[in-house]
Amino acid sequence: MSAPAAVLFDMDGTLVDTEVLWWRTTEEVAGRLGHRLGKADAPEVVGRAVADTAAHLVRAAGAAAGPGAVAQELTEGFFRRVAAGAPVRPGARRLLTALETLGVPFALVSASPRVVVDQVVGGALAQVPFAFTLSADDTVRTKPHPDPYRTAAARLGLEPGECVAVEDSPDGAASAEAAGCPVLVVPSLLEVPRSAARTFASSLEEVTPQLLHGLRRTAR
Repeated sequence: MSAPAAVLFDMDGTLVDTEVLWWRTTEEVAGRLGHRLGKADAPEVVGRAVADTAAHLVRAAGAAAGPGAVAQELTEGFFRRVAAGAPVRPGARRLLTALETLGVPFALVSASPRVVVDQVVGGALAQVPFAFTLSADDTVRTKPHPDPYRTAAARLGLEPGECVAVEDSPDGAASAEAAGCPVLVVPSLLEVPRSAARTFASSLEEVTPQLLHGLRRTAR
């Protein structure tokens, strides 16, 4: 059976259904700052690093609070919700098991803080044999910059073009594409723009190792 050299998975909204938990957390914090979160805020919230969302909320609310304090509040609120339960996305376990069976290495590349990544990997994704996990704390710049995916490919001893990235958000897809990875997009909360480097699926239930292998081959 054909399979890719490696697969790099986003976490929130891709493997686990945490984007809604993040939105609710941001909505709650925004309310305390005096800002009502709406659709116009979505590009600054979904798929973004905590620091980016915090800075946006401070700007939008005209708040006196510092972005660092808001970021801490967002992290703590999100962590509590994730700890209470983060459902795995449909098709995720089947795909991960298929890759494991074929001996294909796969890693987690997330824009969430390390404390949240570790909670998910120790909870909803316990026993999943990731080669490693990357969080927003592990690179100088996180998504939408290419640093996380370039770093992940290097850790595997591969070129980014040999690693298929699986993403759900515009910023995540932009990060992987900028790094040089072929990208499979399975959208969750936000519409993701199309490009030559991106293939779309409506659910991970449709995704097979053969499909991922085809993306890598096309990228060459």
